[in-house]
Amino acid sequence: MSKSPRVLLLSAYDADSHVYWRRGLERYFAQWHWTVLTLPARYFSWRVRGNSLSWAYQQREVLEREYDLLIVTSMCDLSALRGFVPKLAKLPSLVYFHENQFSYPQSQRQTHSVEPQLGSIYTALCGSQIVFNSHYNRDSFFAGVKALLKKLPDQVPAGVIEILQQKTCVLAVPLQASLPPSQKWLERDLWPNNGAGVVRPIRLLWAARWEYDKGPERLLALLRELVARGENFQLCLLGQRFRQSPPEFEQIKREFPQQLVQWGYEDDADKYCAWLYSADLMISTAMHEFQGIAVQEAIQAACLPVLPDREVYAELVPKKYLYSSCLSDVNQEAKAAADLIRHLVLDPGPSVLKSPPGWQELGPKYQALCLGLITTG
Repeated sequence: MSKSPRVLLLSAYDADSHVYWRRGLERYFAQWHWTVLTLPARYFSWRVRGNSLSWAYQQREVLEREYDLLIVTSMCDLSALRGFVPKLAKLPSLVYFHENQFSYPQSQRQTHSVEPQLGSIYTALCGSQIVFNSHYNRDSFFAGVKALLKKLPDQVPAGVIEILQQKTCVLAVPLQASLPPSQKWLERDLWPNNGAGVVRPIRLLWAARWEYDKGPERLLALLRELVARGENFQLCLLGQRFRQSPPEFEQIKREFPQQLVQWGYEDDADKYCAWLYSADLMISTAMHEFQGIAVQEAIQAACLPVLPDREVYAELVPKKYLYSSCLSDVNQEAKAAADLIRHLVLDPGPSVLKSPPGWQELGPKYQALCLGLITTG
């Protein structure tokens, strides 16, 4: 194109990972003309159903401007939005799936609804191009779509999955360039095991949304297991906290005051980066993970990962950094995670981790995808 593209980007549930992705796009394609509309990451059920209504009647003037490309997150109700604002139906559109609605683990407090799942199918069908951030995300989406379509009573058109697959690709959220750690905050020096045993506490990092799907009860069980084994450790507990968080986080604060060196969200980028650099091992207990940006950032900061062998993790790291998943027994899983921690403390071995992909590697792929959509219409 001879002129800079005019891009409308809609983030319907603007959670941290979505913000990270869209700001990366704006920075990498700084010469493009961006118009960005977002909605807060709260009131999930209302947000995924009502975003088209909110935007169509509060931002109509913005939506009806001239654009070359529409980029939306999968939580955007694109089918309804194109009905409310017909001009949007003429734009080539890229639908980005940070997650899908078929793999979310249900807690006892939640009621099951297929509406978000159906909505994501409608949005995907309306998009010119569908992009997933991982192969696990793509594969679990299509497995979920196939299972749901089989349950519908009648009048289900043939070929829905084939239509979607033909316009699907996998392109991860690129990592930003790593920040240099602030010397004021950097505390890690030597690996705890220097050949003569542990010379300082092993520092564990846990960084995820403070919600049920990230496995807080599994983290609590792991910490109790480590204490029972007499492990000398510290815990840096980071992540986005919401108005209502699982009670396990308060329990961790009460039970492990001596081990906690950080408890809560850190919004200062330099300090957050320094916490990453200060840690030895990055722990995940997640039951719901499609890319694991926080894990990849920790790896970028030279943390060794300790991850369950489920979700996207087998796609990210070699088997030596995975512990056995046991969804039916949190204590059994805690023992497996503690075993891996002990093994890595005693013998971290040579790192076999690949550097997570950044914008230098993935930016040209995003560019080719977006410009291709604009060119073909």
